[in-house]
Amino acid sequence: MITIRNKIRLFFSSDKKLYKSLKNSLGFYPSNINLYKQAFRHRSVCSDKTQSNNERLEFLGDAVLSAVIAHYLFMRFPFKDEGFLTKMRSKIVSRTQLNQLAKKLGITNFIKTNGDNNLLNSSINGDAFEALIGAIYIDKGFKTANDFILNTVLLPHLDVDKIEQTETDFKSKLIEWAQKKKTPFEFRVKEEIGTGISKQFIVELLIDSEVKSLGQHYSKKRAEQIAAEAAMALLPQ
Repeated sequence: MITIRNKIRLFFSSDKKLYKSLKNSLGFYPSNINLYKQAFRHRSVCSDKTQSNNERLEFLGDAVLSAVIAHYLFMRFPFKDEGFLTKMRSKIVSRTQLNQLAKKLGITNFIKTNGDNNLLNSSINGDAFEALIGAIYIDKGFKTANDFILNTVLLPHLDVDKIEQTETDFKSKLIEWAQKKKTPFEFRVKEEIGTGISKQFIVELLIDSEVKSLGQHYSKKRAEQIAAEAAMALLPQ
């Protein structure tokens, strides 16, 4: 709920259009609009250290999203073991799913880049979606973030029963493809961004010595999965 004072401030704000667009996508008005601007700001448009990109919020949003999805699955599947729950969570938060959700929610319209997304384009939408979750968590608290993930994202847009039947181990699919085509491939860490627990890996996938795709994540293995997923969408079957 927005107060009269905030309505007046919103009306005269230079970000009035963004406030209203976010209200339509999220179901509520932001309190701190700058958090959401940061969530949609890719590092390619940050020319200096005075402007923050969305990677810190992405790190936080990834953790919040994982916790909410883990609790949802724990309650929905009371007799399934840890392995099943882990695989289901991975399927739901895969870059394919997050990219699609970003498009369905209109998030892609807010993302700011330098226009040269190149091979990393396949992860930018999903990254911004996770950063948005981080912004909501900081701005509104865990309950609002939890309600948004479940009631605005998961239940209306994802068929959990269908997801259960899908295969998301793209590294295994890549290995099968490479063996069938007798084509060599390798993953290689191209760059490491940040330090400590916020460090991200940019991994490139080379197929027959040619860079085919890139993956970026806090986990090197997850970055490899993202790169494999992007490549499988491009390779002839």
